[in-house]
Amino acid sequence: MAGWTSVDEALPGDGERVLCYVPGHTVFLPGKTGASELREVVVMRFALDFFMKNPSKTGYTGTPHFWLGEGTSNRFFHEVTHWMPLPERP
Repeated sequence: MAGWTSVDEALPGDGERVLCYVPGHTVFLPGKTGASELREVVVMRFALDFFMKNPSKTGYTGTPHFWLGEGTSNRFFHEVTHWMPLPERP
């Protein structure tokens, strides 16, 4: 995947907004029709050591990192496979 960085190779800076590749990421479209759309590339903010800084009562024992999405697209660290910096503004 040209231009993309594997999360196994490197991570963005804490709080950095980046494009993320989330295989199989489906979102429900507005309305009550139940229609959905595959959106595997989304903008997210990387949260380094999120679960260590923000203890919760969920019992989550995975990686301490997290991806903060826009709207309802938050993702656990393992769900994102690749990321890349946002492109420059025109």
